[in-house]
Amino acid sequence: MNHSDSLHSRRHFLRSTGFQLAPLGLAMLLRDQAQAEVKKPQLQETQHTLVAKPPHWRPKATAMISLFMQGGPSQVDLLDPKPTLSRMDGQDFPGSIKYDDVGGASKKILGSPWKFRPRGECGTEISDLLPHIAEMADEIAVIRSMRTGVNNHGQSIHAMNSGRIQRGRPSLGSWVTYGLGAESEELPAYVAMTDPAGIPVEGVLNWSNGWLPSLYQGTVIRPREPRILNLEAPAKLRGNVQRQYLDYLSTLNEGHAREHRERSEFDARISNFELAARMQTAAAEALDYEQETAATHRMYGIDAEETREYGIRCLIARRLVERGVRFVQVFTKNQYWDHHGSILSALPRSCGKTDKPIGALLLDLRQRGLLDTTVVHWGGEMGRLPVIQNDAGREKVGRDHNTYGFSMWLAGGGIKGGCTYGATDEFGHHAVENPVNHFDYHATLLHLLGLDAEQLVYRRNARDESLLDGQPGKIIHEILA
Repeated sequence: MNHSDSLHSRRHFLRSTGFQLAPLGLAMLLRDQAQAEVKKPQLQETQHTLVAKPPHWRPKATAMISLFMQGGPSQVDLLDPKPTLSRMDGQDFPGSIKYDDVGGASKKILGSPWKFRPRGECGTEISDLLPHIAEMADEIAVIRSMRTGVNNHGQSIHAMNSGRIQRGRPSLGSWVTYGLGAESEELPAYVAMTDPAGIPVEGVLNWSNGWLPSLYQGTVIRPREPRILNLEAPAKLRGNVQRQYLDYLSTLNEGHAREHRERSEFDARISNFELAARMQTAAAEALDYEQETAATHRMYGIDAEETREYGIRCLIARRLVERGVRFVQVFTKNQYWDHHGSILSALPRSCGKTDKPIGALLLDLRQRGLLDTTVVHWGGEMGRLPVIQNDAGREKVGRDHNTYGFSMWLAGGGIKGGCTYGATDEFGHHAVENPVNHFDYHATLLHLLGLDAEQLVYRRNARDESLLDGQPGKIIHEILA
């Protein structure tokens, strides 16, 4: 066969047989099964693989779970208490404010209606809206001085998730997977778990590989069954029939590879269907949260309507890292925390859905000895302003965007629990003490995972690209154990 005939025969074969072997995302189909030792670390290899690569130094963490609260949780109502706001509630803000939505803006200060209390032995003050997370305060480092400086959801998401405000760059999970490879040969290295009510702002770009090779993109696990489409082969292709198809496909691929050595990545996409077959069993087992005890289900809130769905996803996240998945990102729906109005009812609802499952996840990881090697992140792309937006009555008030000083927290995987870092001004508007930019956050995470942010590079168009992209990211040693 000539080149055209060869391609036609293979594609015709796949189409005509209805061949479906679990399209678990390109990331899971591009596994190199080479047994040769990989030297430290071969990031400029011509043939990209997910074979585990040694880190630059001994890591504190080997996996990460990012709980991404898209929309911008209000730091002054959850993690950053400001008595001045309560004292000046309803008065005009004395300084200048940069609004995102000028049309709905006001200068009236909005004091938090929720109480903050010291938690754990550490005494970190956390809002009553987060009672279950608060129970784990001694494991948590709260950063109260985050900033990206761009008051727009999309740009700030890109800053937090891919290092720059521009679209099209690789996500954090893709960089981690590129730098470290996979721990499991039967599951994807990088998983994105979406909300049943919709994907977040910027959609699939949240887990995109950008211009890194496509095997480093995130594999989506759906929020409802079937969580992975076509995980089971069609009945007519199971057993010996599937085995015969794989053998025949392998023969076609081997012949094609001998004639077209330069098309190694194209051939890898097809020839690694054998690996996908193994994943059929492993993925189904990992996603089967029903195996867990009734007590575990109660702990995650799976027995209650309010917390059931998010609790299932948090439990699956634990099951995935337990089985060697490197990076798991759990998303809330589009703009779930974007409380421009009705914050008095909407914010408690958002917390009610997520707080108990997240507290359970931290406790479960700790009980199983996984928290020591799994860094957990909670936060969004921004916070909220200290003044009222939508001043149309107490029940309708909200808060506008604030990317100049907001909060998030980290736990596990080498993080020093029971501490706070940085501070905003007395109104919770600007980071004024130890500001942490998104590139500092990324440098710190990579450090915990054993990677030097400046050495983790990808050669593209005669230029070394990195997650930091020339930004002066500093490691926040004060929050490291």
